[in-house]
Amino acid sequence: MNPRVALLAVASLFFTSLVCAQAPRGTLVAEESIHISPSADAAKLGDAERGHELIILDSTHDWVHVEAILKEPRRDADEDDPESRGKTVTGWVSSKALVTNSTPNGDKIVFGEAADSEDQASRRRGRRDAAQDAMRLYYRVYDLFPASPLAAEGLYRAADIRWQIERSDVMTRPSAREREAYMRGQIDEQWMRLVEKKFPGTKWADLAAFHLIENKLCGDWQGGSKCPDKEADLYENYTKEHEQSPAAPEALYDAAWRRSALIEIYKTEANQKKSEESKNRSLALAQKIVSQYGQSDWALRAQKLIFDVQQGVPTWGNASN
Repeated sequence: MNPRVALLAVASLFFTSLVCAQAPRGTLVAEESIHISPSADAAKLGDAERGHELIILDSTHDWVHVEAILKEPRRDADEDDPESRGKTVTGWVSSKALVTNSTPNGDKIVFGEAADSEDQASRRRGRRDAAQDAMRLYYRVYDLFPASPLAAEGLYRAADIRWQIERSDVMTRPSAREREAYMRGQIDEQWMRLVEKKFPGTKWADLAAFHLIENKLCGDWQGGSKCPDKEADLYENYTKEHEQSPAAPEALYDAAWRRSALIEIYKTEANQKKSEESKNRSLALAQKIVSQYGQSDWALRAQKLIFDVQQGVPTWGNASN
């Protein structure tokens, strides 16, 4: 990074931190326009969408003077690229939809709007950019109300939405079909790592760790045993390290299915011994799911996998289609 840009970034971060420490902060749970003065008829400076951070500078009866951080500067900010330097607007917004870090039940209000935005994003005709709204709002629950019982879940949900958005982009690139994980685009791990760091030992940290496995998976096995064998180990190790994780049964199934795929793959490599070992390991993992997770969907899927393996029905390759 250019030394001048780095210095400006550090100075900006210091100033923002100082302002944040001295002024109340908040966010909006509905989109509002930013005006040059406290009047709906005043010139419009821009729009503050749901979840943007607002630093509150002053207020009147119905209006609040804010510094609205509409776009965070990129970590690799370039002085020649205005888009990478972020965007902050200072002006007046209506206080109707404003929730501050001192609003009673503010954490629940922001979380509720985040959940509603997430629902909108899942609908075919849902609100445009609702997923980004939900991501910002969930993060604000953690950011504005760090002591809230909802803070950990808010941070995880924000990280999860960001992960899904980036994953969709990564998987559409040609490199997504490369065999080795390091040869394709990687999903940014910093937000999942933040969940693990801030809330260790919680189910949200367990779920974050489950997501992180995805960056280690092969893009295409290319018919070889190396990838599914390595991936099965990853999932098995996850279940040993995160026994209480809500994702544990899914991880066990992912491991069991890969072991079942190896039954046929090892046959193509003329390795009957490892093919038989894979069959036994797949059955053992699937039986573990059935015994530990009752009538869950993963247990029922494991029951079907057991049937296929015992009957000799291939679970991978052309014969399984």
